[in-house]
This record gives sequence, C-alpha cells and structure tokens, in this order.
Amino acid sequence: MRLLSNPVHIIDPSELLRPEPAFAKKNVKLFRDYNFNSDDPIQERVRQTYLEMHTNQTVSFVKGKHEKWCKFDTFKATMKEALTKLNELVDTSDPDVDIPNIVHAFQTAERIRNDFPKDDWFHLTGLIHDAGKVMAFYDEPQWCVVGDTFVVGAQWSPSIVYRETSFQNNPDGKNPMFNTKYGIYKPNCGLDNLLMSWGHDEYLYRVLKHNKTRLPEQALKMIRFHSFYPWHTGDDYGHLMTETDQTETKKWVLTFNQYDLYTKSTEIPDIESLWPYYESLIDKYIPGTLEW
Repeated sequence: MRLLSNPVHIIDPSELLRPEPAFAKKNVKLFRDYNFNSDDPIQERVRQTYLEMHTNQTVSFVKGKHEKWCKFDTFKATMKEALTKLNELVDTSDPDVDIPNIVHAFQTAERIRNDFPKDDWFHLTGLIHDAGKVMAFYDEPQWCVVGDTFVVGAQWSPSIVYRETSFQNNPDGKNPMFNTKYGIYKPNCGLDNLLMSWGHDEYLYRVLKHNKTRLPEQALKMIRFHSFYPWHTGDDYGHLMTETDQTETKKWVLTFNQYDLYTKSTEIPDIESLWPYYESLIDKYIPGTLEW
C-alpha cells in the first residue's frame, strides 16, 4: 500500500449545480446556474465534467471501479490524515467562496453540531462526508470522483443534470438490458441493491464498512446517497425504492443535505481548536489506521 501522495486539484461541479429549494435560505438561482455559456470557464468545466461522467459511467465501468477500489489496498491512513489531505483540495468551481474542502467539512459538521448537540455521530458524519474525494490524489479523473450520482443498469432518469445532452455516447444506452425503466433490477428492489455511478459517496461508504466503523446505519445512508440528487430531490427512481427508502432513508439524507449545501461561507471555523473534539469522535467511531 502507498501513503498519501502529491496533491491534485479538482473541481466539484455538484457543489455548483445541485438544486435544493426546500433548504435554500436564498433563491437557488443565486447559488447555481444550469445555463451554458462557452465563454464562462466555470460553466464550461461543469458541462465537460458531466459530459465525461455520463459518457463513461457504464455498468462495466462501475464494476471495474468496485474491483479496483474495494480491495482497499491503495493506501493506509487515519481518518484525520485523509481529511487533512483535503486541505490541499480547493473547489475552483465554487461561486461563493474559495476555500479548501476541509473548511467545508468543518462548516458542515459545526452547523450540525449546533442543531443536533447530542448526536455526536451526526457531527462526525458531517465532517467526513467528502473524505472519499481522496481518490482524486490517486489518478482518478474528477468525473468519477465528484458530482451527482445516478443509477447505472437502467433508464437514465429525467432530472439528471444535462440529461438530454450528455448521454448520447454512453454505450449502455444501446444495450436493451440497460435502457428500460427497470433495466437489470426488480420493482422496489431497494436502494441497497442498486448499482450507482462511481464516486466519493460509494467509495467512502465501502471504506467505512470494510474498516468496521461504529457509526450508525443512518450515518452510512447519508454518506452513501447524499449525492443521489435525482432520487432525493428529483423524486425519480421511486419504482425501484422500498417504502423505507422513500420515508426514513430519504428523511435522513435530506436532513443531512441542508448542512452539506448551505453552510459554506467566508466565515472560517477555528479548525485547530476544533480538532480535539473531532479526533475524539474519530477515536470513538472510526479508530486507528484505516485501509483505503
């Protein structure tokens, strides 16, 4: 296994584009703009990232990433070491602030801590939710690390970002096994039985399971599905969900997402003073050196 290596700077287009009017404190149009202007470098990067993602994220591709990353032999690091690496990752697409990802992690965690003071597991979930982006430091292109996720192996849902223009060259669209309403799945098979596009959500979920985290199940659901916007915000894929998915799981994911999306500001937490508290939570729920 390798140790953490040289930094790679990536853009997270999902932070720019994801709409969630139910939680926004101001008009969502002020946060994100789906219109495309080729003269706007941010909009061009966002469009290109989703184009590559939607062209290349196939059933075969996703299975290949599971095979590669779920051996958990890429590197070893504590959760704090992995999170500290995110201090070198700046989201250059962010229209509001230009801060390292680690600052966003602490902003999210501290707002959750303020609103749910007794739920320390929830505080830690907010802190680590983007830790899977560490894949970007190990030769993964950004389109399979960041951004909104979607189901592969079935018809692409209408609320996916750039749905009408970005999937034309995805070979799964020409495979009759994969381009019907249910595709390879059974009706109401449930979230846990869906094959999601590969990204930092699924990766961190699997890292935590592999390393036998003590975080509760609702925390793992939040981490695994917080970028699955076509489901939890677009209300797509209901025909593949169980009743629990549509009620309890969606409730937890939506509760988390208001803190993920709308806590970023120019007010920077005093990270050094906060580390002892969060290190105690890491020791409680995800102790020791982890296999990534």
